[in-house]
Amino acid sequence: MKLLAKIICLMLWAICVAEDCKELPPRKNTEILTGSWPDHTYPEGTQATYKCRPGYRSLGNIVMVCRKGEWVALNPLKKCQKRPCGHPGDTPFGYFSLIGGNVFEYGVKAVYTCNEGYQLLGEINYRECDTDGWTNDIPICEVVKCLPVKPPENGKIISGAMEPDREYYFGQVVRFACDSGYKIEGDNEMHCSEDGVWSKEKPKCVEISCKSPDVIHGSPISQKIIYKENERFQYKCNMGYEYSERGDSICTESGWHPLPSCEEKTCNVPYIPNGVYSPLRIKHRTGDEIRYQCINGFYPATRGNIAKCTSTGWIPAPRCSLRPCDYPDIKHGGLYYESMRRPYFPVPVGKHFSYYCDEPFETPSGSYWDYIHCTQDGWSPAVPCLRKCYFHYLANGYNENNGRKFVQGNTVEVSCHPGYSLPKEQTTVTCTENGWSPNPRCIRVKTCSKSSIDIKNGFISESQYTYALNKQAKYQCKLGYITADGETSGSITCRKNGWSAQPTCIKSCDMPVFKNARAKNNITWFKLNDTLDYECHDGYESNTGSTTGSIVCGDNGWSDLPVCYERECELPKIDVHLLPDPKKDQYKVGEVLKFSCKLGFTRVGPNSVQCYHFGLSPDLPTCKEQVQSCGPPPELLNGNVKEKTKEEYRHSEVVEYYCNPKFLMKGPNKIQCVDGAWTTLPVCIEEESTCGDIPELEHGYSELSSPPYYYGDSVEFNCSESFTMIGHRSITCIHGVWTQLPQCVATDQLKKCKSPNSIVIVENLTSKKEFDHNSTMRYRCRGKGERLHAVCINGRWDPEVTCSKKIPCSQPPQIEHGTINSSRSSQESYAHGTKLSYTCEYGFWLSEENEITCYMGKWSSPPQCEGLPCKSPPEISHGVVAHTSDSYQYGEEVTYKCSEGFGIDGPPTAKCLGEKWSHPPSCIKTDCLSLPSFENAKPMGEKKDSYKSGEQVTYTCATNYKMDGPSTVTCINSRWTGRPTCRDTSCVDPPSVKNAHIVSRQMSKYASGERVRYECRSPYEMFGDEEVMCVNGNWTEPPQCKDSTGKCGPPPPIDNGDTTSFPLSVYAPDSSVEYKCQDLYQLEGNKRITCRNGQWSDPPKCLHACVISPEIMEKYNITFKWAAKQKLYSRTGEPVEFVCRSGYHLSPNSHALRTTCQDGKLEYPTCVKRY
Repeated sequence: MKLLAKIICLMLWAICVAEDCKELPPRKNTEILTGSWPDHTYPEGTQATYKCRPGYRSLGNIVMVCRKGEWVALNPLKKCQKRPCGHPGDTPFGYFSLIGGNVFEYGVKAVYTCNEGYQLLGEINYRECDTDGWTNDIPICEVVKCLPVKPPENGKIISGAMEPDREYYFGQVVRFACDSGYKIEGDNEMHCSEDGVWSKEKPKCVEISCKSPDVIHGSPISQKIIYKENERFQYKCNMGYEYSERGDSICTESGWHPLPSCEEKTCNVPYIPNGVYSPLRIKHRTGDEIRYQCINGFYPATRGNIAKCTSTGWIPAPRCSLRPCDYPDIKHGGLYYESMRRPYFPVPVGKHFSYYCDEPFETPSGSYWDYIHCTQDGWSPAVPCLRKCYFHYLANGYNENNGRKFVQGNTVEVSCHPGYSLPKEQTTVTCTENGWSPNPRCIRVKTCSKSSIDIKNGFISESQYTYALNKQAKYQCKLGYITADGETSGSITCRKNGWSAQPTCIKSCDMPVFKNARAKNNITWFKLNDTLDYECHDGYESNTGSTTGSIVCGDNGWSDLPVCYERECELPKIDVHLLPDPKKDQYKVGEVLKFSCKLGFTRVGPNSVQCYHFGLSPDLPTCKEQVQSCGPPPELLNGNVKEKTKEEYRHSEVVEYYCNPKFLMKGPNKIQCVDGAWTTLPVCIEEESTCGDIPELEHGYSELSSPPYYYGDSVEFNCSESFTMIGHRSITCIHGVWTQLPQCVATDQLKKCKSPNSIVIVENLTSKKEFDHNSTMRYRCRGKGERLHAVCINGRWDPEVTCSKKIPCSQPPQIEHGTINSSRSSQESYAHGTKLSYTCEYGFWLSEENEITCYMGKWSSPPQCEGLPCKSPPEISHGVVAHTSDSYQYGEEVTYKCSEGFGIDGPPTAKCLGEKWSHPPSCIKTDCLSLPSFENAKPMGEKKDSYKSGEQVTYTCATNYKMDGPSTVTCINSRWTGRPTCRDTSCVDPPSVKNAHIVSRQMSKYASGERVRYECRSPYEMFGDEEVMCVNGNWTEPPQCKDSTGKCGPPPPIDNGDTTSFPLSVYAPDSSVEYKCQDLYQLEGNKRITCRNGQWSDPPKCLHACVISPEIMEKYNITFKWAAKQKLYSRTGEPVEFVCRSGYHLSPNSHALRTTCQDGKLEYPTCVKRY
């Protein structure tokens, strides 16, 4: 009874719970409902089966069931997915792009595009992935062709010629040349462009002709207006002008050669041994005059001293001959037998006569008579009779020279008793023509006392108590104090009114010891409260981070120590593929950091950087998987590339430039190809033509010259009559600016120099008080044995008269092409007043005095070694110099030209290097003889006996052969370059297919593009394409004939991956396909599956990669352990290591800092703030 009750209850519950579906099963976009569904209501548990629409597929049936009044999927994961089609296939000389998706699956379209110079064969340019695979055949790209070309009238095609009426392919070049007597009008070559038209119009050949030229400073002899090739144009030059090269010119293809021109007749710079002339000019025109003077002992060879420039040279020729001696005027004496000898004067050089001197005079030999000689410089001795002076008793002085004899010019030092001195405080007397000067007598003078002066913080350092007039007393400052001049000691002088000055000793600080720093000024001592500014050495900084600082001199010394600390450079974040060496976090200044890239990557940028005080420089490089090449290097205005250029340059290749003559390069002379772009090009600037007109010199004039004025050009000046020049006679054009102009001062207004009334000058070796311009004063300083001299230059002494402390000089300056005559080491110094001389190398001469002098720690300006001119340049075989001359200046270049059929080997110039020439070029034979032969290739066009250098010949291949690489050879300096290669594109026996036979006509050889069709024997079925095609010597993949039992359909698709081969609609038993995952996805399982018994084996999976972003790391307060490996992507199974950010530590409940990527997921560690 209880059991019956339970059954009834269950039935009632089922009736209450069950609910019919009142609607038909749903219709779906990718699925089709199978079966008949006429009712409007369907009971609980009814199943509806779906199949995929064409173009879609699923694994098993898709079933929906009626539950609780609704249709629900029995297996929600089963869906209809788009059917894949595999790769659509590449087309030679073209590429495709996908439309409607980026995966090879149902509905996507592959649109094909041909490469430049190729076009589609047919109108259909696409394939669509349809239900049965790809529609249409793979589109074919064929090369673009241009119309045939005929040679121009009076011309010919010299390269690239095809058979008449033959079309040209894209990229082929045709070059033209004109017949003899004609020249090209237009471009001499054109090429077949990508749109099938020629790049340029065909040129014309026009007859070579020249118009009658204008001749500056001349006129034509022949009166023709138009001249044909090789006809001569004759002309004559105006009066005062001559031919620049020759009196006729020839009409050539490039115009008149040489260009008709007349240049002014001039005279060379006159060479007058033993004489000088003015005005000084580089070039003298016809009619110009010079005035010359002969040195002592010489006189003009002709009447007068003026020569004139004429068309035949200087008239009369300026020469200086030896001067005879006139009758000598002997002051205070005379010749023996004077009356007898006078008629024989003047006399030639070498004669001598006896003479006598009157009392109190004597000859230089100390006798009362001697011989006087006639020399090139006149009579010798110049002063035949000298005064005799005797020293007598000296009151109030020391009589050391009493009774001694002195002669004219002798100077005697006189010592007076203390408190006495010679007049005007002099210490010497001189024997002159009129006797002693001044008269030797000692007079009383003022004295100074040591006790009359008090020195605060100092004391007189000498034991003497009384000092005579003009005597010096030395004083010393206490430790830590110095004089106003910065010395530890000084001196004062006794004057008529007492001591010369009140000595002072002031508080001071010595120059401190610097550590990695240097002073910013040259001061060596400092007063109280003085500030010393200093700066750190490169790569160092102060403890405040600054590169400069200052300290103050106080009562207790310096306020601080000038110390700097070494700076360091930090390595920034770098490219993940870039490998630094050495790898450190910090680098010291001066350290070099080198870079390389991982395998498969190329460096873009410098291979090393250096740590400077401002950081790492230059910018760090990067690594690229692919780098671009560069086209030809850019053209350089006023310059050129050193080597022959190419059409393409690889990344990192370097090209070097040079500037044309008279241009200077600004910037590096090399550029580099960096990832498809050239680095910055240098600039060739014209340095020479930047100076303006010659400045005017008041009361003076310059030599005749005309602009332009080049860099280094000099102009000399002369002063007008009755004016004297002050300063350098010449000015020079340097970087567009003239150097300083001299002055012309009226001779009667030249200022005189006064004898210095300085306390430090002890002995004035002359009695003069004033000195004329250009006269010399000799003097000697106290305590110094050496005699000094100075020259008066318009009221100022040169060098300045001073007796201050002599400062030695360091090493003398070096000059180009010269050496200093000194054997001292680099550590030794040279005393003030030291003179050193220079010697020039062979082929160079000193342009000025060869000595330099050390004056107060500085050397005078050194001379320059200037190159000597060269004679005729060296001769070469089969070549000549383009423009010859009798002489060539240092640095001048000549250009060589080779004979017809020969070419320059090397630079075409030679340079004058100081009496010798640089190595000249060679002329080598450039014509090529018979054409080279190549297997299965023949040259196009008509064969010739010889070919000029630069000429090209194009080859074509025989039938069934294809050109592999360039098709041309080029004649380069008598040798052919290039090797056209013809590759066999035909195929032999087609591949053998098991269980099949060939139904097409069989041949021994098949041309590229020909096909062979197969047919399977019964009962086998064909898998694959029934035809194979010969493509450039190889057959396409043949079909297979197999038993169709157990065949499989297309391989199953996988997420994030695809098959490596084009999928077929049906596969034979035991067939296999291979899978490949997309980038960063990890393949799990067997990558190859096999068709067995109509089923594919299990396909692999593509596991996700782990993506680590900076935002995620910031969230967990972590960063990568290795700063150089910023690995944002990791594959499944790869370990990743982290560290906590600065100021954080690992949380106790955190995952480990080393974790592993698992199918796109990572367990991140957590770091918390450190307290």
